[in-house]
Amino acid sequence: MSEFELFTGAIGLPFHDGKPLAGWRVLVPRGGPWGDGVAAALRARGATPIVAPMINFAPTDDQPALEAALAKLAAGGFDWVTVTSATTVDVLASYDAVIPETTKVAAVGETTAAALVAAGYHADIVPSEDNSARGLLEEWEAATDGQVGLRVLALRSAIAKQVLSIGLAQAGHHVEAVVAYRTVGVPVAAKVVDDVRNGRVNAVLVTSGSVAEQVQQQLGPIPETTLVAAIGPQTKMDAAQVGLRVDVVARERSAESLIDAVVEAATAHA
Repeated sequence: MSEFELFTGAIGLPFHDGKPLAGWRVLVPRGGPWGDGVAAALRARGATPIVAPMINFAPTDDQPALEAALAKLAAGGFDWVTVTSATTVDVLASYDAVIPETTKVAAVGETTAAALVAAGYHADIVPSEDNSARGLLEEWEAATDGQVGLRVLALRSAIAKQVLSIGLAQAGHHVEAVVAYRTVGVPVAAKVVDDVRNGRVNAVLVTSGSVAEQVQQQLGPIPETTLVAAIGPQTKMDAAQVGLRVDVVARERSAESLIDAVVEAATAHA
């Protein structure tokens, strides 16, 4: 029996029908529309969410290039735009970027697609299985009916690997890869740090490698009695690289699946 199992059994967390996370305090590491949505979903399951944004975006080092790309986008200069994170959506919204109806949007996963819709944009392609840049690349040809020579704006973070843009260029498309933002850490409140380190938080959600790094730096070492849930296999691997333990991994790269993973862990040891 793991320490997590001993913990959940020892404190006898209340479990009510329809409220599988009753009594649980869950750290939500992102704010904004995404964080609000996750917090609401956790409350619906009986949990008390602790919304503590741990990352934010900082302006790109080449703002003129981004502004020029967004102006070209608004003028209909691209057939497609690829969006690989919810943070990229935040950047688009902050610039009041216009995506014409004639320009199609490829979202890397359900979380990103949901962020696009929440911000008033649209998503035409979302990978059906592998919610990653590689997964999007694998499904691109079928989704675009095998067209070549498409004009694609690939927005990315400064630290992202250019898997998608390089792959699309190799497939014969005209790709303009532009850095949309830099990721920076956001210090959380001292009380949050104290609550996590003293085991007063039952679960921590980890939604990206950047979040994993901040969780480990600011809150680590995470008590063995606290469940650490990652949104996908890649995030779990990124977490391992910074020394962060992961206990459960969402089946799909979405907020709903991430919460489901926490619920399953809670009900398994209720």
